[in-house]
Amino acid sequence: MNVLITGGAGFIGSRLALRLVGEGHGVTVLDNFLPQVHGDAPEETALYAKLAAATNLVHGDVTDCAALEQLVPNHDAIVHLAAETGTGQSMYQIERYNSVNIGGTSLLLDILANQEHSVKRVVVASSRSIYGEGRYRAPDGSYVYPTERAGPDMEAGDFAVKYPGVEGELALVATDEDSKIHPSSVYGITKQVQEQLVMTVCPSIEIEGVALRYQNVFGPGQSLSNPYTGILSIFSNLIMQGKPINIFEDGTESRDFVFVEDVVSSTALALTHPAAANEVFNVGTGVPVSVMTVAQTLVRLFEAETPISVSGNFRLGDIRHNYADMTKINDALGFQCEYDFERGIAELVEWAKASGPQASAYEASLEEMRSKGLLK
Repeated sequence: MNVLITGGAGFIGSRLALRLVGEGHGVTVLDNFLPQVHGDAPEETALYAKLAAATNLVHGDVTDCAALEQLVPNHDAIVHLAAETGTGQSMYQIERYNSVNIGGTSLLLDILANQEHSVKRVVVASSRSIYGEGRYRAPDGSYVYPTERAGPDMEAGDFAVKYPGVEGELALVATDEDSKIHPSSVYGITKQVQEQLVMTVCPSIEIEGVALRYQNVFGPGQSLSNPYTGILSIFSNLIMQGKPINIFEDGTESRDFVFVEDVVSSTALALTHPAAANEVFNVGTGVPVSVMTVAQTLVRLFEAETPISVSGNFRLGDIRHNYADMTKINDALGFQCEYDFERGIAELVEWAKASGPQASAYEASLEEMRSKGLLK
């Protein structure tokens, strides 16, 4: 196939592009090389050279109609990864997130609906953020989907999720694809709309749509300088800089951390497997890991003496827990993760050690959120 990957020079996209080339596919990479992600001189990096040699590398934007109109007709399939990412940043750069994530997807689909092309399948990167808070079981055995936690409760150190009318503790369970969609951030809203646009429009124009709801992706090559890239790279960079780690809430909040190579494998499978057509799949490990475990594991693997403090700080809109039910993708596509958390984080640490500490705007990003009342 000839495959167009939007955001194809990014953390996931670049690996997918090179894998598909290795499997004999022709690949076009469209990426705007945002400095926040790629730095100020992306053309000077080894990754840029590798992509330029192996793919048709196009420096352009997913919101550029002329660029998309030129690229789309020449491809059999599209993997749509291009998006602004970062839950906290999305809460005060609302227009930017909507323009890129929703606007770019709308433009792509508009071209597919109105222009001659040979595209047969579109795979869109959705997100676990569309679920908001995860799925829980109430004491009576029923499933409930808590909404955002109250600021006054968290200011008092009460970070537990609650559900109206339910007495007693809620038990966290895996979130499956039929779970309630109720995002708690602008980023989550834009990912929900991206997914729904693709899964609504594509079947109507005889294109197979596939949506992959990625959990928290990590691994070598993840930006160490981007303050919105995820806690594993943020904590790794802090450790290498000799700075302390400040854990928000009480440290027991958890996420499903999935290794990037497994995400690439699932995406390549979704691109080609007949059973993926017009379906939505979770992509994670099915195992929740606490933020405190992340910090302690990194400090151990770096063999550092980094102090870890639990501050009780919190970000408005952050969820408490979420991890994926992987039954559907396991059964339908035969997908299984090859990396557990310990194996994946060990590879991340070895790569980070070789890369060394990077200048980061992490502290500045926290101050920006504080100034806007989003970080308490």
